[in-house]
Amino acid sequence: MSEWQVGDVTITKVLEMEPHWPFSAILPGAEDLIDAHDWLRPDFVTDEGRMKLSIHTLVVRSEGQTILVDTCCGNGKERPGAKPFENLETDFLDRLTAAGVNPTDVDVVVCTHLHVDHVGWNTQLVDGDWVPTFPNAAYLFVEAEYSHWRDEPQHYGPVFDDSVAPVMDAELGQLVAPDHQITSEVRLESTPGHTPGHASVRIESGGEVAIITGDMTHHPVQFAHPDLPSSADWRQDMSTATRHDAYERWADGRLVIGTHFAGRTAGRLEPEGACYRFAEAT
Repeated sequence: MSEWQVGDVTITKVLEMEPHWPFSAILPGAEDLIDAHDWLRPDFVTDEGRMKLSIHTLVVRSEGQTILVDTCCGNGKERPGAKPFENLETDFLDRLTAAGVNPTDVDVVVCTHLHVDHVGWNTQLVDGDWVPTFPNAAYLFVEAEYSHWRDEPQHYGPVFDDSVAPVMDAELGQLVAPDHQITSEVRLESTPGHTPGHASVRIESGGEVAIITGDMTHHPVQFAHPDLPSSADWRQDMSTATRHDAYERWADGRLVIGTHFAGRTAGRLEPEGACYRFAEAT
């Protein structure tokens, strides 16, 4: 586990898995760019030039609230279009408990978007039915995101049916605006393009600021190359525009925490030429 303090807010990373994939799986063309940026190794690129990714949740503790940002892949789920996530059996809930969070302790679940690797632990299989894993939590779905995936099947598998619909059926889901305020210290920040209603999470406390990216940035190489889109982006023109706009705002010294960043996971954006490097947080 890694942990960061932003004013009075504590943010803890709880890992589900760390896959190492060829860049072509998500960021085609990046394999030709990585050697120009020595700061990518060893945290974000293997010795063999493969992309290090991390699939984790971020536990945000603010004003007495326990907030989970994204819930990874989940266990026992049919994912014919995403074989690395098919019928998993991980110890994620044990890791969450080791971080001091029991499922009944969670007050809010934030889904930055509704892709397969961000909503999986929303539910778990109990006696043949998918039921909410966090029975006392309000699950927050950006309304535009929810409306899109309700009507648009994911090629990954029945993600909406097994990880979103049961939450709504249990009356735990809330449809919110892309700038929804969760506590006085934590709110959503609209960053569309990867998906229609994608949101990042902004934390501001005690004069300090942090941002949790979500998938508007999959890998730190995109800080150096904001025009590099993900093959999983819904609209690559919009995701590229979002990155350019966000990076300019985020290069103000705030802590940037990657939803899929392996290794140190967090850092600060520093201008490097016309773009940015991902420097270690001090």
